[in-house]
Amino acid sequence: MKILITGGAGYIGSIVSEYCIQAGDEVVVYDNLSTGHRESVHDDALFVRGDVGDRELAAATMKQQSIDAVIHMAGFIEAGESMRDPGRYFRNNTCRPLELLEAMVDAGVHRILFSSTAAVYGNPQTEILREDHPLNPTNAYGESKLQFERLLDWYERIYDIRHAALRYFNAAGATAARGEDHRPESHLIPLVLQTALGQRRSVTIFGTDYPTGDGTCIRDYVHVVDLAQAHIKALGSLVDQSLHYNLGNGRGYSVREVIDAARRVTGIDVAVEEAPRRPGDAAVLVAGAGRIAADLGWKPEHPTLEAIIASAWQWHRENPQGYG
Repeated sequence: MKILITGGAGYIGSIVSEYCIQAGDEVVVYDNLSTGHRESVHDDALFVRGDVGDRELAAATMKQQSIDAVIHMAGFIEAGESMRDPGRYFRNNTCRPLELLEAMVDAGVHRILFSSTAAVYGNPQTEILREDHPLNPTNAYGESKLQFERLLDWYERIYDIRHAALRYFNAAGATAARGEDHRPESHLIPLVLQTALGQRRSVTIFGTDYPTGDGTCIRDYVHVVDLAQAHIKALGSLVDQSLHYNLGNGRGYSVREVIDAARRVTGIDVAVEEAPRRPGDAAVLVAGAGRIAADLGWKPEHPTLEAIIASAWQWHRENPQGYG
């Protein structure tokens, strides 16, 4: 299969590209490098520098490269920033990808995997979030992703474009060659590891008064390698119907538990500062991933928090400046 991966120079996109190539697929990485890194692109992938909002270039690339399917991973991901500048998120995560869908129509491509998010659910009404939970985002980031999911539904009805919306919980970890390097960094595990490396004075806990065991937010962390494997399984099953799946471990860890696990893995007593809550943060987000397990046989092969952090720690120690 020949796959166009938008955002394929980003953290998750580069690792999904790596595993698609290992599975025998041909990969075209399509990225504007606004947040991605050219150095993260696999040597066996064709790289095209382009924006998902450039309908003509996207369509031409799909036609010239005889693309069979698209994995759309490009997008802004910071929930807090989305509450300060919602227009930026709706333009980049909803409006520009609409042009990508139009380009798929132009090029006759009928399959797309979409990197969605658990943020589409909002505040949980149940202990475990399953795919039938009401969709009620608490931040503009989640709403921008949900709006694109709805666009996908319409493009299936009208143009017969099959899609899988894969709702990520918290991706973390690394492979030997690729890891997490955001500029600026905002994700908890790399922030903790940067603190352990002496690159930051401390890691900040945003909110200590949530209705959880230790007062800090609880999140479900899933190894990025397991996410990549889920994409391969979903793409192979995207034939007769569209799919909506949660991707997570099914267990939540508080911010303090993550920091304590990182201390055990690194052997370093990471310093902590406390700060007020951030707007739009839900108290608890834990995945119910039974649907993809039942349908596709996917389950995390690296489920423990220590294994996830250890893989990230190895990459960060070997690449202390990220991709340079």
